[in-house]
Amino acid sequence: MSTSPVPSLIETSGLNRSAVQALVSDTLRDAEDGELFLERRQSENLVFDDGKLKGASFDESQGFGLRAVRGETAAYAHGTELSLAALRRASEVCRTVARGGGVTMSLSPPRTNRHLYAETNPASAMSFAAKVSLLEKADAFARALDPRVKQVSVSMSADWQSVEIIRADGSVYKDIRPLVRFNASVVSSNGKEQGQGSHGLGGRGEPLSYFEDHVWQEAVREALRQSLISLEARPAPAGEMDVVLGSGWPGILLHEAIGHGLEGDFHRKKTSVFTRLMGERIAAKGITVVDNGTLPDRRGSITIDDEGTPSGSTTLIEDGILVGLMQDRLNARLMGVSPTGNGRRQSYAHAPMPRMTNTYMLSSDKHPEEILGSVKRGLFAKSFGGGQVDITSGKFVFSCTEAYLIEDGRITAPVKGATLIGAGADALKRISMVGNDSALDPGVGTCGKQGQGVPVGVGQPSLRIDGLTVGGTAA
Repeated sequence: MSTSPVPSLIETSGLNRSAVQALVSDTLRDAEDGELFLERRQSENLVFDDGKLKGASFDESQGFGLRAVRGETAAYAHGTELSLAALRRASEVCRTVARGGGVTMSLSPPRTNRHLYAETNPASAMSFAAKVSLLEKADAFARALDPRVKQVSVSMSADWQSVEIIRADGSVYKDIRPLVRFNASVVSSNGKEQGQGSHGLGGRGEPLSYFEDHVWQEAVREALRQSLISLEARPAPAGEMDVVLGSGWPGILLHEAIGHGLEGDFHRKKTSVFTRLMGERIAAKGITVVDNGTLPDRRGSITIDDEGTPSGSTTLIEDGILVGLMQDRLNARLMGVSPTGNGRRQSYAHAPMPRMTNTYMLSSDKHPEEILGSVKRGLFAKSFGGGQVDITSGKFVFSCTEAYLIEDGRITAPVKGATLIGAGADALKRISMVGNDSALDPGVGTCGKQGQGVPVGVGQPSLRIDGLTVGGTAA
């Protein structure tokens, strides 16, 4: 962990802290909530494709976002120029909703001394030459593994974000968030067909730990394994069948089809399929789902959210019963509940809203082999690619990037072109067996909502879902 504090954006911009604090307090004197959000960010990305360094980028940015909230109305102004003049212009915008008196400013969030990740800037953890050399080695390693390898693409990215949040009462909250990702993609050919596979990993841990030889080599091997499997895949059958989902990354279906529907803003606006179902059974017995932003070094973890609230672990579904929602400050206040540390924003140019962190289903008591053995004929979905979800109805369509037939309780032929079609609320009730092998994804998730993307984690144990509609390509 860094031994010296990162200089504040206020001081490095030559501003007087007392003057900034006075402006924030004055802007929000008739508001119910709000803050000044300051951000400095460095991002780097390198892509090595077809034996060459095809792309290298480095970006550094900084800026502020000033917000005032009154009732359910919020005014938000942001800019890249950090000066008193720019802050005063933003203040004029925010005052449009913060007028009239008669309201009480919400209490500032409690403080935490918890550290979930190091402050090391991953962009500076390795020299540029060392990064290029590592990507060259990964490319050569992949090509040497199998003569059927025809194309390799490897990439690495680093992100370092320093945030400071200033509230009307003088409270200040700070967080420094590192983020690393490595990805490998392999295209193979048997002379007739082409297969493709990819695998990534990452998180907020010490940057060099993600680039040790055994770590990136395993990622490359996994990408190759998927590529070679897809060479053998036959067209997937279509129809209603029992589906077994693998552990880990398939939790992306849970995240998209169910998780978004448990964010507070959709409930307050009554646009979630789960609206008015608090305390009701929405899933089969044995299903427990949590959103946990406190897991050390995980991609979706945050020490504090982007309003200053400490992240937490929120139980959303307990033994099939809806018991909790993910909340930012605005929606929590309007709904008469406490914020849960889920107020997140993509950058200083975006206002916060309820967002997931690491969302996953807990283990139960079934061994994965027992779950597979219970299926006479069905589909085993090991990994997913893209998907579409309607949050209001919960209807989803997800494409499988790796899937197999299940015949007489055994995994048999790999299939391609399989899609899972259903509705989140219905699928939750169709889960008949839950495995004892809950796992998180390898650290590659990014969640989009209303044009904003934030890093997240997903996970689940192996699951059996009865009678799910499968779209296929078999004649």
